[in-house]
Amino acid sequence: MSPIVRKKGEKFTLPGKYLLFILTILCTALVLLTFNTKIFSGPLSAVAGYIVVPFEEGISVVGSWLAGRSEELVQIRELIARNEELERQVAELTIENTRLQQDRYELTNLRELYSLDAQYDEYEKTGARIIARDSGNWFHAFVINKGAMDGIAVDMNVMAGSGLVGRVVDVGPNWAKVKSIIADDSNVSAMVLSSADRMIVSGNLKLYASGVIEFGQLVDSKNVVVEGDKVVTSDISDKYLPGILIGYINTISPDANNLTKSGHITPAVDFEHLEEVLVIKQLKQTIPE
Repeated sequence: MSPIVRKKGEKFTLPGKYLLFILTILCTALVLLTFNTKIFSGPLSAVAGYIVVPFEEGISVVGSWLAGRSEELVQIRELIARNEELERQVAELTIENTRLQQDRYELTNLRELYSLDAQYDEYEKTGARIIARDSGNWFHAFVINKGAMDGIAVDMNVMAGSGLVGRVVDVGPNWAKVKSIIADDSNVSAMVLSSADRMIVSGNLKLYASGVIEFGQLVDSKNVVVEGDKVVTSDISDKYLPGILIGYINTISPDANNLTKSGHITPAVDFEHLEEVLVIKQLKQTIPE
């Protein structure tokens, strides 16, 4: 092995880990000599005090510092474990709170359906849950979780909230599709409840962005129809059973012919938030051709 040759003028440096190792060995040796021999008694004791005591004090300080850090690490681990437990409890409480809010919301919906069922107790009805809907912000067309196996048929009327939602337009074994009265191609023969004056209620998705749909062909010869009047399905409707609440007159104005009136209706149903509906298991009686 070739000897290590230092260039002229180059300072000798000892790596830190070797220096620490040498000092540790030296300190240990001095401590052993101090306790097991009398080499430092007499004249050398003063010199030993200057050499050994600082090392012993340094080791004591380092030991105390390491002990303190060890206790801090234990405390940190305990705090981390406690924090994880608290986070788990918060997550469980959040889930439980969400479940309770959902239960309360569903209970409110069921109470509304129960009240609606009581208002139209002359009809046999069945509850259903909405499982899909067409694209858009509102429930203008949607699918429910009951179908032909549950006695659902095309043209059965559907209600929710405080009144009419629409009617069944397609049926499968365990599903049915509903078209609501706010759909663009929906037309309902209706009448003003207070005066029995008839009109046609037409769906309009663009208009429903303002929370209303439109009506027309109202013959109000006595000028008794006013804003706030109830509008219900009429007896002459070919698809809808009579007397089901559609909504309330929002605006009314005479047409250019001065014979009829038109305006807007505020629907009785919130078509932005629907989850459960009632299906009337009775079809409108029709006269065969």
